[in-house]
Amino acid sequence: MGTSPGHVLIAGATGLTGGALLGLLLDDPGVSHVLAPTRHALPRHPKLENPVGMVSHLAAQLHGPVDTVFCCLGTTIRQAGSREAFRIVDYDLPLSLGRHAQALGATHYLVISALGADPASRLFYNRTKGELEVALQKQGWPRLSIIRPSLLLGARHKPRMGEVLAAPFSRVLPGRWRGIEAATVARAMWRLASLPGEGLRIVESDELQQLGAA
Repeated sequence: MGTSPGHVLIAGATGLTGGALLGLLLDDPGVSHVLAPTRHALPRHPKLENPVGMVSHLAAQLHGPVDTVFCCLGTTIRQAGSREAFRIVDYDLPLSLGRHAQALGATHYLVISALGADPASRLFYNRTKGELEVALQKQGWPRLSIIRPSLLLGARHKPRMGEVLAAPFSRVLPGRWRGIEAATVARAMWRLASLPGEGLRIVESDELQQLGAA
């Protein structure tokens, strides 16, 4: 039997994947409360608590109980402005979120990483994602789901030029390398949260395609 996500904490709810996931969580009768810290206010909803401000400043102010955590934070070096700023968003914040969520009682952490994540990679992006995966495993989660999508497809508020240029080619690539719709990733994460399991689970993009099928 599956389990209910219950009280949920989601970071990155204004992003491409996080926004789609937030809608699924708010519509899910198995979710009783959604805590979603964001930089800009979200539309009101009876189940939604939306602290507004810099997520880095809000993390220590979050309160429980929390059962399940979804981390959809992510940026690019170009958007962040530097490698250091990128690492804050894609490494420091997800790790800090995990520590605070554990203190609030969370037992399942679902985090978006990346296809090719590897702490030994020569590519800074993939190396940072791989280092995050290792650091989260050291936090000792009863259940940790690492989500590794390929190129995310969908209409962003601020388009990323690299994704725009690569999208047509990514749609024809085979297996886990094929581009994946952000809404598909969101559905996969939502379903993973209700499936039975424990320990570490790494979900590659081809499996995400299957789990997130409409």
